[in-house]
Parts: sequence; C-alpha cells; structure tokens
Amino acid sequence: MSNKIAWGILGLGRIAHKFVKDLALVKGAKLQAVASSSQERANAFAQEYNAIKAYGSYEALYADPAVEVIYIASVHVDHYPQTLAALNAGKAVLCEKPMGINAQQLKAMIALAKAKKVFLMEAFWSRFNPALLEAKRQIEQGRIGELRHVNASFAMPRWKDKPEGRLLNLVKGGGSLLDIGVYPVFLAYFLLGKPKEIVAKANFNPQGTEVQSSIIFSYPHAQAQLYSSLTHPFTMEAKVYGENGELTITPTWHESEALSWKINESVKLEKYPKKGKGYVHEIEEVHHCLSSQKGQSDMWSLNDSLNLIELMDEIRQQVGVVFPQEEGKTR
Repeated sequence: MSNKIAWGILGLGRIAHKFVKDLALVKGAKLQAVASSSQERANAFAQEYNAIKAYGSYEALYADPAVEVIYIASVHVDHYPQTLAALNAGKAVLCEKPMGINAQQLKAMIALAKAKKVFLMEAFWSRFNPALLEAKRQIEQGRIGELRHVNASFAMPRWKDKPEGRLLNLVKGGGSLLDIGVYPVFLAYFLLGKPKEIVAKANFNPQGTEVQSSIIFSYPHAQAQLYSSLTHPFTMEAKVYGENGELTITPTWHESEALSWKINESVKLEKYPKKGKGYVHEIEEVHHCLSSQKGQSDMWSLNDSLNLIELMDEIRQQVGVVFPQEEGKTR
C-alpha cells in the first residue's frame, strides 16, 4: 500500500508543467489527478506526466476522494473561488502566488481553512530557495552588519503581448505588480519586515493596465528600492547592503543558486544548488506540514501571506490599480 501523498493539479498552463516535473523528483509525492476546463487538455497533460486521472472540470477534481492536496495554478483572479471550493471539499491547498488579489479575499480564505481545519499555503517558491534562506541566515548573524538598503527588481519585455492575454488583461489580474512586482516586495519583507512608509509610482499602457512600477519602502534605519516592469529586459540580480559590506544575489535572483559577498574589497562567491527547477523545496514543506498535521507552514505562514498582500494593496492603492472584481472601488 502506497503511503505517498496524492496531488491534484488545477490549471494546466506553463507553471503547472514546471511544477509537476519537480513533483516527480519528490519521493513521497504521487500525481493522482489533473484538471482543466478542457477534457482534451487534461487528457494530454495526464498522458505526458503519467497522472492517474484526468478531469475536464474542476468540480470533479474537488470530488476525487483519492486527492489529498490540490496545487492551484490558474490565473490570479481564479485563485480565490477555486481555493474556497477546494477547502470546502476538505482538500489541502497549495495556491500559486498571489493567493488572492487583495487582503479581503485572503482573509476569507484563511478563515475558511481554519474553520475546516484544512492546510493552506501560498506557493511562494522563493521563500524556500536554499540561496535565499542562506542569505537571510547569514545576514541575521551579522555577516554584513546591520542592513541599510535592499535593491531588487523584476522586469521582462512583455509590453507587446496581446491585450487580452493574462499579463496585460485587468480582468485576469494583469499588470506587472501582482505577477512579478510581488517578488521584489517579498524580498524586502523577507529581509526587513513591513515598512513604516511606502511610496509608489506607476506607468500604464494604452489599455489602462499597469506595466511599470517603482516603489520605496522606508524603515527606521533602512530603505528598499523595488521595481517591476513588463516593458524591457533586465539583469535579474538583487543587492543587499549592510554597514560592513554588501551581498549580491546572482541572476536570476528570485531562483538564484549563488551569493556573492563583498566585505572590505574581498569578494567571495558561494553556491547553493536547488533541487530541480526549485519547486521541490516548497513541495517538501507541504509534505512536512501534512505529515505533521499542521494547518499552515511555519516558514511561510498565512500571516506572512496576509502581510505581503496588504503591502501589495497599499502599493496598488497609491498607483491606482483596481481590478474589475473589486466591486465598489474606482481608480
């Protein structure tokens, strides 16, 4: 009798393909079922990755008694209703970031998970990246002294994508902020916590979608300069400065495998390989939590997810990004 944890995959786009390839590297995992709004697409995905079941509806996945945990990899605006449905079906949930498009949604998701006593975690894979974990550990031990500045950006040239596509469509939660801007915001929060003040500015495309944002987080003794854009390519490194030195998280920083420390003009490169693409580490954390009968992760708690989306809410409010799903709000 297998004691492997049975996974279901909801939403079979690009990120789901990456995730299941890493899922296959986790010995305690089993790909039980996959679900799409298209039976044909579900069949093709299941055949490619040897899933036991393929469903042409999400309701069938929720109802599968063999599925223990569902990974939700759909578009941003669908995370909320799909997570609620999965939780109501008694399934543990690992939901792609951002788990909700705003704090109001996330609070409802957390409340339901706690009421149902079911595990819930946001799939913020960078939180479990070995290099970032080591960076935080050594910073906390004082390797570069007290932190003074974090500089992190995430940009890619998607300005010319079709307006109806996921990245540029407000109805689908499009724009740079929720898709990629959340990564630099995460790094500042991860290393410095919640700021005492936020200043943000944004640019929009002709269709009214935010495509470029600059953000400053102010702390009592530090600042973070954060940037996201869909308008140009970018060297994806992050810089962290302390009183006694600096750290470069080498490209691509949110999935990095190396740290470059510079102290007194001496530079040392240290490597921290990740497993697979990097999703293995968050999968292993889910398994640990389920095996320990935890309702949430200690490493990336539901309160951490709430803090992060509250920061994103404040940034969006300042720059004037409102999604159609947010009733009663105007830009």
